[in-house]
Amino acid sequence: MPLLGLGTWQARGRDARDAVRTALEVGYRLVDTATIYGNERQVGAALAESAVPREDVFVTTKLPQGNAGRERATLEESLEALGLDYVDLWLIHWPPGGRARPDVWERLLELQADGLAREVGVSNYSLGQIDELEQATRRLPAVNQVEWSPALFDREVLDGHRRRGVQLEGYSPLRQTNLRDPRLVRVAEAHGVTPAQAVLRWHVEHRIVAIPKSTNAERIAENAAIFDLRLTASEVEELDALAERH
Repeated sequence: MPLLGLGTWQARGRDARDAVRTALEVGYRLVDTATIYGNERQVGAALAESAVPREDVFVTTKLPQGNAGRERATLEESLEALGLDYVDLWLIHWPPGGRARPDVWERLLELQADGLAREVGVSNYSLGQIDELEQATRRLPAVNQVEWSPALFDREVLDGHRRRGVQLEGYSPLRQTNLRDPRLVRVAEAHGVTPAQAVLRWHVEHRIVAIPKSTNAERIAENAAIFDLRLTASEVEELDALAERH
């Protein structure tokens, strides 16, 4: 699973299609969508138009919590819209009704076994809810996608996922952090990058998948230009500490 991807929340119509096409052109290999985003068809069109082979692109979509009970139909509808035979990752978007719902998780595992999803996981689940899924099925989610950024950094949450072998993936990685914070600006200037790039690199240093969303071609390219950058251990700790002020 790539450590950097394109989020497509709120991207619609031609903007969504162009954003995905641009992202693939500049090197992204992870694209994140969801049934409730209403843009799976546009994402699929961009994938079809791209010269990047299907097997090189990691595609994620999600089951709305209100679709619990019609998992197979939902995934088949997503695949039809995306123009794909399978997705690389299918997530339960939110705990249905606020509960873990091991029965829904069981059906995701069945669809994975049928080859419609390479991996399955969850989004916005607590560690306790993840444990409930494992207790009922003896299978842990491959991924838990949650809102994450330096301002939301929580060492116990990060370490809890690592102990369980669950990959943490962060959506809205730039939203909660003050990009003008002097500590962040200082780290960014030391490397000649923007504060946003420093934040995204911070995710990579922690081995957390980041999926910033944008439909701006320049911003999409800028967000991807972080792999020649290395933060020191002390710089990572300094950005970790942004959560204390938040």
